[in-house]
Amino acid sequence: MDRPRSPGPRIPTAAVTGRAPGLNQFIIKVASRCNLNCSYCYVYNQADTSWRNRPARMSSETWEATLERIRAHCIANGRERVELIFHGGEPTLIGSTRLASMCGRARERLEDVAQVRLSIQTNATRLNPDWVAILREHDVGVGVSLDGPKEVNDRYRVDHRGRGSHDRVARGIALLREAGLPFGILSVVAPGEDPLRIHRHFIELGCGSVSYLLPSVTREEAAELRGRFGPTPCADFLIPIFDEWWCNETLEVRIREFWSIGRVIMGGRSLVDSIGNPPLRFVTVETDGSIHGVDNLRTAVDGLTGTSLNVHRAGFGDIAHASPLHDAVMRGLPLPTGCRDCPESETCAGGYVPARYSQERQFDNPSMWCADLLALFTHVRARMGVSYEETRARRQALEGGAAQVPAIAGSSS
Repeated sequence: MDRPRSPGPRIPTAAVTGRAPGLNQFIIKVASRCNLNCSYCYVYNQADTSWRNRPARMSSETWEATLERIRAHCIANGRERVELIFHGGEPTLIGSTRLASMCGRARERLEDVAQVRLSIQTNATRLNPDWVAILREHDVGVGVSLDGPKEVNDRYRVDHRGRGSHDRVARGIALLREAGLPFGILSVVAPGEDPLRIHRHFIELGCGSVSYLLPSVTREEAAELRGRFGPTPCADFLIPIFDEWWCNETLEVRIREFWSIGRVIMGGRSLVDSIGNPPLRFVTVETDGSIHGVDNLRTAVDGLTGTSLNVHRAGFGDIAHASPLHDAVMRGLPLPTGCRDCPESETCAGGYVPARYSQERQFDNPSMWCADLLALFTHVRARMGVSYEETRARRQALEGGAAQVPAIAGSSS
């Protein structure tokens, strides 16, 4: 059966300005293959199949073209800071020597125009002392993908022979710790699993931060999860972790989603793209140089992430004309119609953009995880003791440039 292709975008014409979106993060797919075959992976096991037609690794020519486009974007848009994230697939498949060369070249080409932060998102199964030395030498931040202790992780994150990956990840993490390299953990919410056991495992591993991602699935798959685990399977997983984090002195481990929920409830702005409907100031460059938008949209429709542009022939400022859909996402989408009367319309603000998508209404939908988000926000509000009215007052004060906002009794920082 043919997979559905992306329909023509329905984006308000006012969203297309002809100016480059203010990108500050560039996700570099240095490898288009992976040594793992995770059951839920949105790149290899969902609707999109475009990876099959790309080079396994990014060439030197494509890397040079990418750096030139990033440099030009910084100069044209006055960007003083940029982050380059080495991603995949599994980025360590390119080898440590190659990554070292790419890091050095990035700093050579960009540091006279912008402050450069380098990071890598890896499954850590291939880390060895050489890799750790390279990461240290080039000051590369490390994110590790892991879904919990062995019996949980190895149900989902397996290699191409069906073998679990946990023990290899743990060895890689041990090398990072021995070298004193901080790392964060990226974990996909697993409805039905024991959330506290998973979270405490991450704390025991010594991570400095955790990001809990809602599953990137189709609306049909989300409905199936609700049928199996109840109406709010993700909130049921996350709320016990929040209470552990909030009440039992693990606040020094930054849980990015919880931190941003707290920020928006206090009237501030989210620091993550999955909360608060912020403009998505990042773009993805694939191994062949093609420029893509939000990676998780691969879940929905084959080819939906593509802009039709390539760094060998175009710059990031061309996105506005080549792909109005992605330009609008990068600049910030309107609040979904169905969210306008929600008490969390200015905090949750519709949820993560990929989870809003449908072929019928494009992005004019609440998140497929709407009930979970509302339950989670309600719980966090109750713990913090902040009303909807106080959130609005705080936001108005902050946006109006007030010097101080009254503290909440009993709140933690």
